[in-house]
Amino acid sequence: MESITVGLGDRSYPIYIGTELNYGELIRKALPKVTDIMVVTNTTVGPLYFDALKVELEDNDFKVSECVLEDGEHYKTVDSWWQILTALMEKEFGRDGAIVALGGGVVGDMAGFAASAYQRGIPFVQIPTTLLAMVDSSVGGKTAINHPLGKNMIGAFYQPKAVIADLDCLKTLPPKELTAGLGEVVKTGIIYDKDFFDFLAKDVEKVFSYDLATLSHIVKRCCEIKAMVVSEDEKEHGLRAILNYGHTFGHAIEAFLGFGTWLHGEAVGLGMVIASALALERQMISQADFDAMLKLCQKAKLPTVIPEKMTGDDFITYMRHDKKVRHGVIRYVLPTHIGEVKIFSDVSDDEVRALISKLKA
Repeated sequence: MESITVGLGDRSYPIYIGTELNYGELIRKALPKVTDIMVVTNTTVGPLYFDALKVELEDNDFKVSECVLEDGEHYKTVDSWWQILTALMEKEFGRDGAIVALGGGVVGDMAGFAASAYQRGIPFVQIPTTLLAMVDSSVGGKTAINHPLGKNMIGAFYQPKAVIADLDCLKTLPPKELTAGLGEVVKTGIIYDKDFFDFLAKDVEKVFSYDLATLSHIVKRCCEIKAMVVSEDEKEHGLRAILNYGHTFGHAIEAFLGFGTWLHGEAVGLGMVIASALALERQMISQADFDAMLKLCQKAKLPTVIPEKMTGDDFITYMRHDKKVRHGVIRYVLPTHIGEVKIFSDVSDDEVRALISKLKA
C-alpha cells in the first residue's frame, strides 16, 4: 500500500493506494471518534462492494447504514442530494456520524456536498471505485451537484478525511469507464509532467488489459500531482485552475448533449483536443506537440470529433454558465507545450466560432 498526503495543515489527509486494503481499519484511523457511518453508494456499485465494506466497518465498531442512489450523471441533482440528507435525518445522525462515499465521481461529489451541508458539516471518507474518481474527483474537496444550465454549479469546497483507492475495484470496470478515467489521466500529463505524458504515450493501452503495474503508477502519479496542486491552492485562486484544462469545452459538451450522454472524462478528452487546436491556431504550441496530444487521446480511445449538431454558438452559450467565467469573460486553459498550460482571458467568441467551424469542416 502507498500513502500520499494532501497537505492542508490541520485538515491534511491521506490517500491510500493499493490492493486488498482493509477499509474498516483505514476508516477507523481517519475517523477515531465516529460511531455511525452512512455509506452512500449507487445501484451499480452497492451490490458489488457494500456487504464486504459493512462487515469491515462493523468489525471496527461502526454502526452502518446505507443510502443507495440511482446510477448516472443525470442523477447528480438536488433530488439525489436531498435523498442523502433525508437518509441521515431518518437515521437520526448527529455530528458524531460520518459519510463514506462508495462509488465513482458522481457519488463522491454528491456525498461530499451532503456531508458539507448536514448539521453544517460532518466528516466523510472517499472510496472511489472508478479510475476517474481515483485519479481526480475524489481528491481535492470539490463537491457539487449539477444544474440544467451548468455542471457542478452548486456545491462547496469540503475536504474528506481520507481517500482509499483500492485498485482491485478497477477490475469490474467496463472499457468505457477506463476511457473516461484516462481523460483526466492524459490531462495530468499535458498540464504538468512531460515524463508522465511520455509514459502514457508508450503504455496507456495496457490500462485496457488491467495491467496492475501500469494502473498503480497512473493512479499514484496523478494523485501526487493533484495533492501538490491542491495543497498550494485549495480554492482555485491560482495554480489549481490548470486542472481545468479541457473542462471548459468539455462541460459545454456535457450540458449540450444532456448530462450522462457522454461520461465526464470522454467530454474532457474532446475538450482537450479543442483547447489544443485553439493553442495551435494561436501558434502557442508546435504541430508536433498537437499531433502527440491528439495521438495519445486516440490511443486512450477518447472522442476527438465534435458532436454533429453542436455549433460554436452552442459552445459559447454553455461556457458562459461555467464556474470559470470571471466578470463575464470566459477563461481558457491552453497548452504552451507538453507539460505546461497557461490561462488566457483574451479569446474572443468569434475566435471560438471560427475554430469550431474549422474543426467540424
